[in-house]
Amino acid sequence: MGKVTITNHPLIQHKLTLLRDKNTGSKEFRALVQEISMLMCYEATRDLPLQEVEIETPMSMAKTKVISGKTLAFVPILRAGMGMLGGVLELVPSAKVGHIGMYRDPETAKPVPYYCKLPSDISQREVIVLDPMLATGGSAVDAINQIKTYHPKSIKFMGIIAAPEGLEALTSAHPDVDVYCAALDERLDDHCYIIPGLGDAGDRIFGTK
Repeated sequence: MGKVTITNHPLIQHKLTLLRDKNTGSKEFRALVQEISMLMCYEATRDLPLQEVEIETPMSMAKTKVISGKTLAFVPILRAGMGMLGGVLELVPSAKVGHIGMYRDPETAKPVPYYCKLPSDISQREVIVLDPMLATGGSAVDAINQIKTYHPKSIKFMGIIAAPEGLEALTSAHPDVDVYCAALDERLDDHCYIIPGLGDAGDRIFGTK
């Protein structure tokens, strides 16, 4: 069974408050999404495999650790997931990046896939799926369904705000996937937006509304 981690670190919670504020403009909003993503990635990569190497310091030889093998692939769900990518790549610049495109049908609120491009060696990597909002969970479930056909070493989901409905849908459909979020909010409204949430993450990241 995958674990669910709601990160309660004070720095993340402080930045999340600024992120939710309707008066926060797109430039600051983008920066906050990246900062929160970087801090969350620190927790989500805690169990990466290590191997021992020998190096020479200015003082002597030393046995120390490096991350083992081909490690990570980040897969943002377009378009809002792109807002998280800069922060995680700042922390793990050697990671490969894939992209999965989904949009929400305004009539049904169901995800409609339109694009999937993943690293050629994804089967040798640990995958972290990025999407700021886990609302109904439909996009995350479908994206992970697509990624699983490539048989990566493992899959994690990293979001910022989750609704109970989305978290339940994701953990039920993919009980083997660890989930990391900064907040678990109250509920979805009648239009499947998270309450209290922060509005439409894609619109606020890219200034399209």
